[in-house]
Amino acid sequence: MTKLSCIEICAGAGGQALGLERAGFEPQALIEIEKPCCNTLRENRPHWNIIEGDLKEFDGSQYSGVDLLAGGVPCPPFSKAGKQLGKNDERDLFPEALRLVGEIKPKAVMLENVRGFLDAVFEDYRLNLKKQLEKLGYIAEWRLLNASDFGVSQLRPRVVIVAIKKESLGSFFWPEINRENPKTVGELLRDQMSINGWRGVNRWVKQADDIAPTIVGGSKKHGGPDLGPTRAKKAWATLGVDGMGISYEPPERDHVGMPRLTVEMVARIQGFPDDWHFTGKKTPAYRQVGNAFPPPVAHAVAENIYKALTQKNSLSVAS
Repeated sequence: MTKLSCIEICAGAGGQALGLERAGFEPQALIEIEKPCCNTLRENRPHWNIIEGDLKEFDGSQYSGVDLLAGGVPCPPFSKAGKQLGKNDERDLFPEALRLVGEIKPKAVMLENVRGFLDAVFEDYRLNLKKQLEKLGYIAEWRLLNASDFGVSQLRPRVVIVAIKKESLGSFFWPEINRENPKTVGELLRDQMSINGWRGVNRWVKQADDIAPTIVGGSKKHGGPDLGPTRAKKAWATLGVDGMGISYEPPERDHVGMPRLTVEMVARIQGFPDDWHFTGKKTPAYRQVGNAFPPPVAHAVAENIYKALTQKNSLSVAS
């Protein structure tokens, strides 16, 4: 496979980067402001060029002409869990993404955000974003994708924005969904739950007979790791999981009651490979996992972008 080049902004702990790698993209640089995430990226891929710092201070002109600019810009400005301030939120980095599109002039752009981005209150914001991309020479579309449609054992709806340069060759099509349902939480985590010989594992697997609620990464400003608000914790409880916190270890042999998930279990639910190690203590490690873009979803979209940039057909963004 011929490798294409990419730049990733707001790279986090590598969810999107893994998907891009699998699809045939080689990162020229990954920009991330959070030290724990940068440490994770460096440990797992020592050869990658990790730039730790504020995106607003990053000059993209030195990377002019790469094939793809990708990233998951911060979601709080659009999240229903917040105030949905959009452009009035200081954490809104879409303007910086547009600045870098203008500086780098990639052949394609792939940006990810939360479902709230599609709310009616942000209609003008979306249309302006599309207009700005068109001025820069791109055809842009977005779609709400559910991670469960791509083999991930949780729903996790996310908006993916794809923009292709008008003069680039090829046609982009949104990826087809998997025909088979993803594994249930019980099926997916049986081996991890039974590592210490837990006697109740078979009974638990039968109860955990559905996919997971959306994993919530939470904010570094608030408390320790847990599996989300009250509604989410109740959903986890129906699967036999204690959502009040994260455990260091799987349940012991004589454990009674609902087990808690470990960081490794949450990572598997997110679609990370088991050999991807998250650095740091439990709380920052969990937040890295919880805020990630599931690698299988990133892979599915990036694979079709790769095809669009390498095939010699007329360009169109199609649904």
